[in-house]
Order: sequence, then structure tokens, then C-alpha cells
Amino acid sequence: MADLASYGKAYRDIEQQVLIALKKGAQLLKYGRKGKPKFCPFRLSHDESSLIWITSSGERNLKLSSVSRIIPGQRTAVFQRYLRPEKDYLSFSLIYSNGKRSLDLICRDKVEAEVWIAGLKALIASGQGGRSKIDGWSDGGLILNDSRDLTSNNPSVSLASTSRGICSPDISVTLPNTSPKSFRSDNTISERSHAPPDPTNMQVKGSASDVFRVSVSSAPSTSSHGSAPDDCDALGDVYIWGEVTCENVKVGADKNVNYVSPRADVLLPRPLESSVVLDVHHIACGVRHASLVTRQGEVFTWGEESGGCLGHGVGKNVVQPRLVEALTSTTVDFVACGEFHSCAVTMAGELYTWGDGTHNAGLLGHGSDVSHWIPKRIAGPLEGLQIAFVACGPWHTALVTSTGQLFTFGDGTFGVLGHGDRQNVSYPREVESLLGLRTIAVACGVWHTAAVVEVIATHSSTSISSGKLFTWGDGDKNRLGHGDKEARLKPTCVAALIDSNFHKIACGHSLTAGLTKSGRVFTMGSTVYGQLGNPQSDGKVPCLVGDKIARESIEEIACGAYHVAVLTSKNEVYTWGKGANGRLGHGDIEDRKTPALVEALKDRHVKYIACGSNYSAAICLHKWVSGAEQSQDRHVN
Repeated sequence: MADLASYGKAYRDIEQQVLIALKKGAQLLKYGRKGKPKFCPFRLSHDESSLIWITSSGERNLKLSSVSRIIPGQRTAVFQRYLRPEKDYLSFSLIYSNGKRSLDLICRDKVEAEVWIAGLKALIASGQGGRSKIDGWSDGGLILNDSRDLTSNNPSVSLASTSRGICSPDISVTLPNTSPKSFRSDNTISERSHAPPDPTNMQVKGSASDVFRVSVSSAPSTSSHGSAPDDCDALGDVYIWGEVTCENVKVGADKNVNYVSPRADVLLPRPLESSVVLDVHHIACGVRHASLVTRQGEVFTWGEESGGCLGHGVGKNVVQPRLVEALTSTTVDFVACGEFHSCAVTMAGELYTWGDGTHNAGLLGHGSDVSHWIPKRIAGPLEGLQIAFVACGPWHTALVTSTGQLFTFGDGTFGVLGHGDRQNVSYPREVESLLGLRTIAVACGVWHTAAVVEVIATHSSTSISSGKLFTWGDGDKNRLGHGDKEARLKPTCVAALIDSNFHKIACGHSLTAGLTKSGRVFTMGSTVYGQLGNPQSDGKVPCLVGDKIARESIEEIACGAYHVAVLTSKNEVYTWGKGANGRLGHGDIEDRKTPALVEALKDRHVKYIACGSNYSAAICLHKWVSGAEQSQDRHVN
């Protein structure tokens, strides 16, 4: 009896946690009878009688007593309009109005789906004399019973259900008097489940004192990096290729070899595997780890753990994006990754760093060589300043403030920090030679740094500002663009490009690439692997990249160790340079000496690109395809 009593208490504890989670709310992807699916904040009312959500037109509310059943998956006519089969296991529908209407939702991950389905099941059952209304919940899992009134493929059924008025006696509408952000919770779910649903074990770990964090990563962003108005309804998906992190796989043909590798080569862009629905607006790639920021300002990291660079507080590799819990109390704008450390800048302009600080280089900027396995804010010399941008090299970091001041810290070998010497600096220090000038952008190579600095020129009493390229650090392989291989201890203007107006910059191992406001790309450095993108160049002076991008307007540029990727105004991606590991995305491992279109991304709406040392990534806006369009495609093929 004691065991039964314990079991009963544990079950009630879980049930209570589920109700708490539902009342705190979550951002769910809501399908409608018109328009594209949109993220809305949902929560259970305090009296547990209604489901409440907010749309652009106001607050809505569905009485649970009017719900006749729950259908798992994407079975209704509404779901058929914009099917996402890969999210079927995260989807469910509430059927109401005597089976004539449905509320169709997609959760972010398996745990969230289980919590919402189980919680709503219990509430609906208690309101209907204790009879379960989830069709076919049995030991065999969720089984769909007859639902022909909503799932027929007959177009007339779909039209009938979508032609009805928007209002229903079961749904009330009021104007919101609170921001959707009020649904955000600061509590946490410590584990995520990947197992199939089990009614006796909802995969909710812990005791009754544990609480849930309902992630809201898919809410619209207020970030300065946010998408244009016409992109606000699109989902930011990540595609990745090259040498990427994966589950350990055996390497070599010898069956007796036990060596396993946590990385594998991906020759063509493929969707980033994730157990969570991610709406991504920024991504950064390091050497063996990566980080992304969602539209809601959450940070996820994955890859090989090295001294805390993932920020999870544990020394384990992470195959799929995992939420950095330590940053959930703030809203992050963008991130940067080096080899041993990571950085994040919040919407408030604060800088957090974490990773391996034991290399005696002051890599993390906290004034010591202590490692930090979870993010820590840099104060001291940055107090009162707003950080606008940050860039990471393997051994140093550079940042730009909102007023255009440039700070660097880390290993000072070759004068890479720009302070006029080769000394290490363990805290952010302003680059004094650029005092009074406004830095627009900065990038870090391994042992060199490049920046775009605004210079004001006066002609006939008219002042004109122009972005000039400055480089410093190790001059080997002509990477600084000064016509020699000498090191520069302070920022030095690249004289050969003085007539160009730059606004973005990227650095590789022995390469510097600059993007002008007119959409042209200049490169300088080693000619190895064709990374300059211009076969006629000997690398001694900066060269213009032409060929297939000569008539394109380039909007973004990124560099890996020995390869380059650019994004055009047509949302197309071109790559060139070293092809090993498939990092160029062309389906092979061949080098390219001139820009080549990544055909696999041609039909994707690419909005942003990033490069790690041996891999590449792109953020693509998810193209919602209606069921009718899918049907047409099947007939064509």
C-alpha cells in the first residue's frame, strides 16, 4: 500500500507540474483556415476551463468543455493546407463545434508535445465525466480513429470548413491588454525527450519541486537583425554542410579498427538535425562547434566540447542544438565562435563570454586565465558601453561598440590586437590608434585582424564618409594586402583599396575578404586552393573577384579556414576555395578557383551565411507549401 501511495503521490506531482507548465504557456505554431501558420503564445486559463492565445487581432479563448476530442498528428483539413510531415509527431488538433471546427497546433519538441497533449487530455476528460477524449491512446501509442468529417481529401470538405465565419460560439475574442512576452517563463526543463509517447511515463523527469521552462524561441524578434516585414511569418531553418558534428561513427574500412569519430563529411547542404523546432535568425560557426540565436533571443550551441566552449557546464559533446540555460534570463542579439571560446551580445549591448581560458592568453576577457563553463558577463572596461558587434579568432577577440570604438583582447602574438606591441591582454582594451574614428565592422583570422573604419573626406566644402579597409597582425602570405609580408602592430589602411567603400569584412587562415557597398568582393592573401576566387591573381596585391558573381550584387560574405561563401541579392549562395570535406556544398570534395553556385540552395530563400573552419551554414526562410501545390508537384513528377 505504501508503494501505491508513493506512486499516487508521484503521479499527482507530475500532473501538477503539467498544469503549471500549461498555465505558464508556450509559443505554439498555429495553423489557420486562411494565411500562413503563425507562432502565437498559448496558455491555460487560471481556472483551467479555457485555452487562451493572442493573435494580431486580439486575445482568443477556447472553452475546453466544447472540445470533443484530440487528434494527434496532421490529420485535419486545415493541416493539409501546409503540411510539414517532419513535424507530424509534434502536432495535434483540438476538435470542437460538434466536429465542425479544429484548433491545429505544432509544438517545439517532444516533451512539450507530450505535456500539452497529456495535460489537455486530463482536463477534457475531467470535464466529460472522466472519459478520455484522446482517440486510441493505448499501449501501442496514439492511434487515429475515424475522423472523416475533418480529414477527407475531398476538396469540397476542405472548402466547407474554410468558408465558415471566423467567429464561433466556443471562441471569445478580446483585445489584448498585455504583451505576448508576458507569457515568457524563466523556469527550466532540464531534459528533453526523444522517446515515443508513453502514457505511463510522460518523460517528465524529477520531483514535484521541479518546474518547467516553456521555451518561446519562435516568437517574433525585436532584434536589429530581424527579418524584413515580408519575412516575419517565415520560419528560419538552418542548412549545414562540410565536416559536421554527428553521432560517433566508425572510421576506415578495417573491421578491426575501433576508432570512432564525432564528425562526418556532408557534401551537400542538408537541414540541421534538431529535436526542437527552431526559428533561427543568426548563426555563428567556430572550428568544431557552432551557435545559433532564435528570433526570441535564445542561444543554442552544439559540437565538440572543449574547455566549456558550448556553455552547458558539462564536458560532453552535443550532437544537436541545445539551449544554453545560463542565458535564458536575457535576450541575445547575436553570437560568435572561436576555437576554444564563444561570445554572445544581448539586446541591451552586454557581452558574455565562455570557454577555455587556460591558455594564458586572456581569451575570455575577464582579466584571468580561468575557464568558464557557463556564460559570464564582461564588466570592467566595458561598463556603460553598448556592444554592437563581436568577432572571434582562435586566440583573440575583437568587439565594436555602438559609438564605433574598437576593443580587442587575447593573445597578442604578431601584434594581432593592434595595440602597437605583441603583448597579451586579458581584458577588453581600446585600440588607441583608431580613437576618434568610427569602426563599422571587424573580423578575426588566426593571427591577423581586419576592420572597416569610417573615414570622412572633404571635397569642396562637402564631407563624404567612406568605409576603408584596415588590417594588422601577421603579414605572411600577403594576407594584410599591403604588398609585403611584414607584420603590422597597429591598424594600417590598405592603400591599394583606398578608392573603395567597404562595409563588411571576413577573415580566413591566410585570407582577407572585403565587401563594398556596391556589392563587389575583394580578396587578398594566399592563392592556395583557389581561395582568392581569381585565378589570375598572384596574391601579392588585393584582387577583385569576378567570374560568375561579376554581375551579381553581393550582400553577405563569410570565410572558413580556406574557403569563401557569399550571398547575393537574389538569395543565392556562391562558394570557392578548398573543397575538402564537402565544405563548398557542390556534392564533391574538389577545390574551386572561381565562384560556383551552390545548386542545392538555389530554390531556398537564403537570408544569411556563415563559415566554420571546414564547414558552412545558411539560414533559409522556410517556404510554406500548400497541400494543393504538393499535390500538383506529385502529379508533375
